[in-house]
Amino acid sequence: MSGAPMVILLGGIIGGKLAPYPSWATLPIAIMIVGVATFTVPASFIMKKIGRRYGFMSAIGVAAIAALGGAYAIHIESFLLFCIAILFMGGNIAFIQQYRFAAVESVDPSYAGKAISFVLLCGIVGGFIGPEVGKRGKDLLEYGEYTGSFVGISALYLLTAVMLFFFQDIKPKQTHIKGGEEERPLWSIVVQPLYFTAILGAAIGYGTMSLIMTATPISMHVMDGYSLKETAWVIQSHVVAMYLPSLFTGQLVQRFGVLKIMMTGVLLLFICLGIALLHEHLIHYWGSLVLLGVGWNFLFVGGTILLTQNYRPVERFKAQATNDFLVFGIQAFTSLSAGTLIYLAGWNILILIPLPVLSMLLFILLIRNKATKVAL
Repeated sequence: MSGAPMVILLGGIIGGKLAPYPSWATLPIAIMIVGVATFTVPASFIMKKIGRRYGFMSAIGVAAIAALGGAYAIHIESFLLFCIAILFMGGNIAFIQQYRFAAVESVDPSYAGKAISFVLLCGIVGGFIGPEVGKRGKDLLEYGEYTGSFVGISALYLLTAVMLFFFQDIKPKQTHIKGGEEERPLWSIVVQPLYFTAILGAAIGYGTMSLIMTATPISMHVMDGYSLKETAWVIQSHVVAMYLPSLFTGQLVQRFGVLKIMMTGVLLLFICLGIALLHEHLIHYWGSLVLLGVGWNFLFVGGTILLTQNYRPVERFKAQATNDFLVFGIQAFTSLSAGTLIYLAGWNILILIPLPVLSMLLFILLIRNKATKVAL
């Protein structure tokens, strides 16, 4: 999980130096998310074919080569090659997202929420390691600024491949998922109200988070003149806020219910937007990005738990692939929009854009929560 935070921190900065137009500065970050969306369906079906162990190992190997390609692209100052390298690093993230499903499949049904939370909790370590590798590798090599950063992340990827050698594929223990061994058509799965709600919650949460997070380094470092150290601190705090709540999100879901936790996530995102609109001081960037991370966590963990309760074990690969494709497709769209919006419309207009969809999501969650209570 270290690669994505490093690209988030450095992608816009390196992009600003290599891109032919300033508005393309955040394109590498968006390309990373496009890579996630592009590889979500192949990732799921590759694992169905060869197993999770070899699927994870092959993806991390490709990512290590791609990171070296990113270093070389910086050295020869090729924006196109840099974007291609980031695309394949993003493809690895599509496989990383499967860790949470592998965790759910490996535990008793009652521990599903905790399993997802513990996997996401590892993102805290990645949130610190990634930006640190980015900062410390900046001038490490003589081939250009940040070439050492990408060589360093490649080394970490290779270490991960060695660790994954000891991973064991197992049969899923998801006995809590709706019964029946017959595999239903995909459409029959998608139109289930709670399955659709799970996708919508995760997609809007990810889209909102990606839009603001992608634009933040440009707004802070390029437009407002904050130092790389200050910008890295805000991004690191945001990543920690994304994953630290995983210590207790699973327990909160068990106690209050998944829909209420998802509604809380939406409310936190509303507060995040309000703080971001107050001013562009360092503390406002920090506060809004921290709440952005917590709100995302509640929506993403809640959406994943809700998702796993609405497909049968035999349907898991296509149900998971559909979810991730839609969620990361939305994230890719918002990432692609961030650079243009921040340069053409400014920070305040960008912050206002998520308001309508968040309002719609809150309304749907309220309706679904009420319907669930009636059903019980």
